[in-house]
Amino acid sequence: MILPTMHAYDLIAATPLERSGETPLFRQLYARLKDAILQGTLAPGARLPATRTLCVALGISRQTVLAAYDQLTAEGYLRGGVGQGTFVDEALPLARRPPRTDGLLRALPARGVAMATAMGRAPLRDGPPRAFRPSMPGLDLFPFDLWRKLEARQLRRAHRSGPYLGYGAANGYAPLRELLCAYLRASRGVVCEPEQIVITSGSQQALYLLSQLLLAPGDGVWLESPGYQGASAPMQVAGARLCTVPVTDEGMDVAYGALHYPDARMVFATPSHQLPLGVTMSLARRLELLRWATANRAWVIEDDYDSEYRYTGPPLASLQSLDRAGCVIYVGTFSKVLFPALRLGYVVAPPALAEPLARAKALIDRQGAILPQAVLADFIGEGHFMRHIRRTRDAYAERRAALMTALDDRLGERLRCGPADAGLDLCTHFLPDERGRIPLEARVAQAALDAGIELRPLGYFANPTATPACAVAPGLLLGFSAVPPADIRRGVAALAKVIEAQWPAGARRGKV
Repeated sequence: MILPTMHAYDLIAATPLERSGETPLFRQLYARLKDAILQGTLAPGARLPATRTLCVALGISRQTVLAAYDQLTAEGYLRGGVGQGTFVDEALPLARRPPRTDGLLRALPARGVAMATAMGRAPLRDGPPRAFRPSMPGLDLFPFDLWRKLEARQLRRAHRSGPYLGYGAANGYAPLRELLCAYLRASRGVVCEPEQIVITSGSQQALYLLSQLLLAPGDGVWLESPGYQGASAPMQVAGARLCTVPVTDEGMDVAYGALHYPDARMVFATPSHQLPLGVTMSLARRLELLRWATANRAWVIEDDYDSEYRYTGPPLASLQSLDRAGCVIYVGTFSKVLFPALRLGYVVAPPALAEPLARAKALIDRQGAILPQAVLADFIGEGHFMRHIRRTRDAYAERRAALMTALDDRLGERLRCGPADAGLDLCTHFLPDERGRIPLEARVAQAALDAGIELRPLGYFANPTATPACAVAPGLLLGFSAVPPADIRRGVAALAKVIEAQWPAGARRGKV
């Protein structure tokens, strides 16, 4: 049956074509007709206006209309011929609007929902660093001019060397793995060979890979609470059972985990510098954790995210260096020592796990970008990496001292500082007044953000599934590495005003 042409004519002629745009007129007409057909506005069998009629209505040449019709005919949307008219092909299935599913063609399955929501509690902080953005290196200290020279040199080599532009090994650029192996042996006591190292797109990809590879749905995983929220997200997506373990002055409470979750298959721990409390796991706790993991055939992921920065002595040896059973998987990142946008992390896997991990990496990410890895290899091999660590460690020590002094001067009666001998951040807790009152940390954090101050309330780091045993005293996490001392002092002055405004009336310590 031939359908009337008025609807098609009105549809096409209603909106003029954009004559000053970059898209040719025939492509605009083609796209308009194609969309109308696919959406069902022009139904199968609908007759299109004659080319002469349409070119007059639109004020374009007949050749433009013919070109659009010819393209649609070639693609199977239209049929017809000279003297027959032009129609939407009747063989096309009728378009039907899909039911609404919040913008998706079909509702996400449970795993898709988990993937889409797991990182919802880790909002992005972008823009220039401000006091006191946590866990952010000082970008003002990075030798970007030197990095650009190394990068330019690698690009000049690229046209002569196939691996730079072609495919490479899934576990990463071999020279980088060799240099990284030597560095980890010397600085962290890590026992490894280059073949055990897999380069990843940051530590977050490493945690996702390990969760997918090693965890079955329902497997228990010990997680520090409070702790790094980015760790629980990939494990949750893998279907793991999250087992929150409290943190004391000696680090993760291994006895608590062994008592409450004896069947767990994995432990995620930050023994060198716990986020956010800043404590270091004692040797006794480390040995206790390794004994438990060995006896229960459980994996231990050691996240050594900022171990380069220790201000009261040399960096501590890694947990992996104590492992004799091959149960510790060492994860590190260059985001804290260089810059986050580099997106380079690494895994030191036990020998038997290295090849399966590299194959899993190839499944979701055939290989990482080779050029940044090659530049980083030069940066390490030529000694720039160690010089940068020494320079930033000295600068961060100065910034840390500026923060602690300013806090003592302006907020000594309001905040108590936690361990400050390592890392990029300082954990602080509210001190109660004589009536035992303290401000609400979430309200202080929001007021600080409104005043241009970046920080995290300690409650942010509490896992939503945590037991009461994991409760942490209210406070704030303040980063000191991202900005120079003058900005830190100004930030503390602004924070003092915020806290003063949020403190209960008449609650100044020592006054009624």
